[in-house]
Amino acid sequence: MNIIIINGSPRKNGVTAKILHKMEETLQLKENVNIEFIHIADLEINPCSGCCSCYKTGYCYIEDDAERLSKKISLADGLIIGSPTYASNLSGILKQFIDRGHFVIEQLLYDKYVVSVVTGENYGSQDASKILTKLLKYSGGKLSGKIVCNVPFNSNHLNKKVQMKINYLADKIFVDISQKRKYRIQSLVQKIIFKFGIESFVKSKGEKYNGVVKRWREHHIIKNKF
Repeated sequence: MNIIIINGSPRKNGVTAKILHKMEETLQLKENVNIEFIHIADLEINPCSGCCSCYKTGYCYIEDDAERLSKKISLADGLIIGSPTYASNLSGILKQFIDRGHFVIEQLLYDKYVVSVVTGENYGSQDASKILTKLLKYSGGKLSGKIVCNVPFNSNHLNKKVQMKINYLADKIFVDISQKRKYRIQSLVQKIIFKFGIESFVKSKGEKYNGVVKRWREHHIIKNKF
């Protein structure tokens, strides 16, 4: 079992990282689990140029860490991803990777189990959490659960309720992957979004999106001729 944990905060010792490390610690107690913890701040990830060439070729022409991280995620069984709240949204450095990471159109998280973690100080964290969980679901991921944690700025204190949720979700994603749990309602919604939204859109683009179709076939998202 391979699980990627991504700290989407520029801070390596902030509350977002603390929650993610505690999930890592719980998962390390399980058998046959390989975990890779990644600080997005350690990576060289340039902004998307908006050229859309990746849709045709299947890869980004920019040679940096974005493509390598995307490849790691595509080979993983699960993804735990966290972000602080900036202006009721995700952190800029995480969003920069998301723009480059082949998430929604290419269905990077198809048939993978995911957990979202968002920290903040006020109600804006709920908005950021909605953005992150929607991204994970629209990218084909099966949402095992989410954490929204509000703490004062520069505080790393986690109350008992949050600590229990951390342990619960670490256990849950492990069980979900082990048992290949079926989230029937999530899967139904994803199929509708893919069939009538994403797939029909890609078909309308023809050869310009050949790279996308190739990825779908590689990951067994589609089997028929496109």
